[in-house]
This record gives sequence, structure tokens and C-alpha cells, in this order.
Amino acid sequence: MHNDYRKESSLERMIDILLLSAIRRKSERALEQLMDKYTAYVCVVIRNTVGESMTREDVEETASDVFFALWENADRIEKIKPWLAATARNKGKNKLRNARIEIPLDNGDFPDESVKLEDLLVLNSEQDAVKTAVLSLDSPDREIFTLHYFESQTVATIAKQIGMTESAIKQRLVRGREKLKVILTDQEVL
Repeated sequence: MHNDYRKESSLERMIDILLLSAIRRKSERALEQLMDKYTAYVCVVIRNTVGESMTREDVEETASDVFFALWENADRIEKIKPWLAATARNKGKNKLRNARIEIPLDNGDFPDESVKLEDLLVLNSEQDAVKTAVLSLDSPDREIFTLHYFESQTVATIAKQIGMTESAIKQRLVRGREKLKVILTDQEVL
């Protein structure tokens, strides 16, 4: 069973390499095949990055931007899936940064009066500070935190993907949380 998994993984990697090679030659059909294969994955990465801050249409539009970027940068890409994940996260964050807070004006009140604009702004600011702190971690801690907390991957999955033991991943998560606590305390976020 374990060998079947490896064969499937290397087959998938080979297919990705062939598709990427065809995309470099500007094959629209290869891009369509890659989109068919990875659109759901890209949308999940975007949704995990932005939470419920975007509509389904905005997530799909951002996913389209990711594949357009792949088309434009195919010559610089070595591994498709990690590149797609990183680009999806970045495009999602950029879309959030450029979004404006829309306040309903029909009756002059928020639908839920217990939610205050100031509270939402503070929450967004804190979330941005945490994401920035995670991005300031050294590799592979940054990758481990991103995979675990932003992409909701299990310790076992991350260990296999990165090539470390589960206990090493857990230890890095513990130490990383301590580093983040120091960073966020220094920034007066905590």
C-alpha cells in the first residue's frame, strides 16, 4: 500500500512536470488540465488564508488570478503545487488588503449592533500582526506554521511533506509559538 502511494505521488509529479512543460510552450489545453486538477486545492488555500472575509465569487476570481500568474511565470516555476499554494496565499492576502469595509447604509445600523467597527478593525489588525509574525519565522518553521495553522494540515501530513519526524514537527510548533509570543508581546499585540 505504501509503495502504491509513492508510485501515485511520482506519477502525479510526472504529470505536473509534463503539464508545466506544455504551459511553458503556451499550451492552453495544458493550462486547462492543470486548472481542472488544482482549482479546488487553490480555492481551499485561499479560503484558509482569508477565512470568511471573501465571497465565493471573490475566491474564484482570486484563483483565476493565481492561474493567470502561473501562465505568466511558468518559466520560473519548479514545483507546481507549492508554487500554487504560496501564490494563492499571497493573492488572497493582497485581495483582502485591497478590499474596503462596506457598511450597510439602508437603515444606518449594523445588522448586529453588538459588533462595533472599532472591534472589527482591532481584530483585523491583530490577525495581520500574527500573520506578519509567522512570516518572520525562519524556514522551515514558517512553512510548518503556515501548513498547520493556515492550511489546517495535520502534524503527520506535514512531517511526510517536509521529511521530518512528527515529534520534530511538534517540537518546532512549541518553540515557534514561544517565538511568536515574544514577537507579539514586543509589538504589544498580546
